Amino acid sequence: MRKEEKQDVVLALKEQMESFGNFYIADTANLTVAAVNDIRRKCFDNGIKMQVAKNTLIKKAMEAASGDYAELYDVLKGSSTLMFSNTGNAPAKLIKSLRASGDKPVLKAAYIDSAIYIGDNQLNALVNLKSREELIGEIIGLLQSPAKNVVSGLQSGKGKLAGIVKALEQRG
Repeated sequence: MRKEEKQDVVLALKEQMESFGNFYIADTANLTVAAVNDIRRKCFDNGIKMQVAKNTLIKKAMEAASGDYAELYDVLKGSSTLMFSNTGNAPAKLIKSLRASGDKPVLKAAYIDSAIYIGDNQLNALVNLKSREELIGEIIGLLQSPAKNVVSGLQSGKGKLAGIVKALEQRG
């Protein structure tokens, strides 16, 4: 690979790191071409961009990108596959489903909205992370709940209030 090509790869990786905000580093070494192509297909189906790159180029992209990736430098050994996603837990769910039929890919690390997760033992925690959209939905639901209670209380109270006023009127 020529120097210009390496610079293009570094620039492309840097841009993806900054635009997606979430990426996983996985080990797909010793997988057959068919297995890697199957993973690529599943990534595409789940809105995940998969890219294999040399560790030195990944490190240079991290150094050039905005953000603190220093903790991730130690995991850049052996074969590294990057998975970029707009949803923080999508690659974790995919890796977990792929692991049902084999021992690869192995999670090396993940960078999700400036939080860093290192090691394959973090996979279950990453699967259970809620996406931004899920969190916003929960917050909206929680905010709507008290308002709905007040409205329903006022609506049911109309009949009671009218009944009390009518009873007082008849007494007097």
